[in-house]
Amino acid sequence: MLKTRILTASIILPFFLAALFYFQDIFWAIVLLALTVIGSREWSRLAQLSVRNTIVFMLLTTLLGGELLLQVSEAVKIDPLSTELIWIYGLSAIFWIFAVPLYLKQSFKVTKPWVWMLIGWILLLPTCLALYQLRSISPLLLLGLMATIWISDTAAYFTGRSLGKHKLAPQISPNKTWEGVAGALAAVLIYGLLWDFWSEEQSLAPVLVPLLIMMAILGIIGDLYESFVKRQANVKDSGNILPGHGGILDRIDALTSALPFAILAILVFYSPAI
Repeated sequence: MLKTRILTASIILPFFLAALFYFQDIFWAIVLLALTVIGSREWSRLAQLSVRNTIVFMLLTTLLGGELLLQVSEAVKIDPLSTELIWIYGLSAIFWIFAVPLYLKQSFKVTKPWVWMLIGWILLLPTCLALYQLRSISPLLLLGLMATIWISDTAAYFTGRSLGKHKLAPQISPNKTWEGVAGALAAVLIYGLLWDFWSEEQSLAPVLVPLLIMMAILGIIGDLYESFVKRQANVKDSGNILPGHGGILDRIDALTSALPFAILAILVFYSPAI
């Protein structure tokens, strides 16, 4: 399994970096739309939608995603910091900060297909747009923000395995611990301070560190939420498109909650130093 994971990552990572830094905007948008549609198929599986509803959901996701990508692409041509679609990022932030914690606490079970579809769009579409707009601001900025989640996940895993004693959410994800959370936040704090140290601009720490810490917290919430949905669907992975890693949603679960918040914070509290 480990060899398979490493092989898959060694193929995906160079492609992602090439796309991030060298693809023209139209091809980057095509990649994002394709990933969003694949994600919608996986979400249909987790939501246990019927074949008919799955087809409808995927078609509507393609149309909505394509239209929104067209809007954001036109907007960022004029100004990469355009706030034209900020309402979508705001909706995502409200969902992850307020709705999901309540959802997890109360252990709600969604039964209506249209509600599953709405939740799927809240997960997928803001993430797709955030990936596009953050890249238009700076590919390095996007990579740095995504690295926050990777560092958080890695630190949480190793800290939890070595020191973990107190379960974070045993009914949802038995392997996650509060010690892992503490390790993740400590690692992200160090990462933010190093980012600030190497930055050629004025000190970013007062703005950057809280943003990265909040991203890490939201990433953990996003991870827990997908674990909760998978547990309700009685599946281990959202899909099998990535050998050794599962599905697209398994790889971006933390990004769906963190990246839309990141672009929202940048648009609202933007400083020229960033």
